[in-house]
This record gives sequence, C-alpha cells and structure tokens, in this order.
Amino acid sequence: MMQQIYPAPPHSYRYELNKDFQFAAAHYVPHEDAGACRRLHGHTYYVNVTVVGNELNELGFLVNFQHIKNLIHKRFDHTVLNHDSLFNEEDPDRFPTTEVVAKTMWEIMQEQLDQLENKPRCIQIFLRETPTSYVVYRPREDDFQ
Repeated sequence: MMQQIYPAPPHSYRYELNKDFQFAAAHYVPHEDAGACRRLHGHTYYVNVTVVGNELNELGFLVNFQHIKNLIHKRFDHTVLNHDSLFNEEDPDRFPTTEVVAKTMWEIMQEQLDQLENKPRCIQIFLRETPTSYVVYRPREDDFQ
C-alpha cells in the first residue's frame, strides 16, 4: 500500500492510532437514479481507521492493530456488500454506498471498542473506493455512548 496522508481530526487525547488496510468487495446501489452504480461492480477499498484514547490496556496497547483489521477485513473481504445483514436494499440510509459503508465500519469498530476497559474511541474512518474518490466519516460527540 502506498503511504497516504489522511486528514487528521482535532482531538485532545494522549494517543492516536491509525491502521491502514485494504479489502476487495463488490456492491451495487439499488436505486434507479444510481446510474451505472446500479449494476454489480467491485472495488479494492483502502481503509484508514483512527482510534484515540488516554489509557493503554494491560499489554501497553491502545488497541491491537490486528484486532482493528480483523473486524472489517474478515467481514467484508471478497464479499458482495449488499448481502451483509448491516445493509438493506429497502432503506436508502443502509444502501452500501461508500458513505454508508464508512459509517457502518465506524459502528462495527466502536461497538467493539466500547467493550474494552480503556475505552478508546474511533474518531475517523477514511474509505477510498477508487484512486480518485473517498469518504471520511467522523462521528459526532453524541454518537458515543
């Protein structure tokens, strides 16, 4: 993977962890106005996950890098995103667009982080769909428990 500089959200936490990885998946946007995106097609998605926190765990990690990758990669790599239960072809807020996929990744990530004693937070998902198109998802403060 090429080294990439991502937009950095401001925060006041002691630690910031970033994990890059990629996965291959297909999708389609089930709406008549989606043009060519209505047809099944695939991408090699590039992801950057930003996690922050003030406390490390008993291993000296904010969170294990491998754990972050596994949450997303194992679920979505070499799949049709539309077939995942987190997406819904009847609800535009759950179509597997890049925006919704990025938000969904945040939901998956934060749900797992909330179970950790040191309570890290995922503050950004950067999701590149093509070499020229990407989405940045940043939760609002009220999105956290």
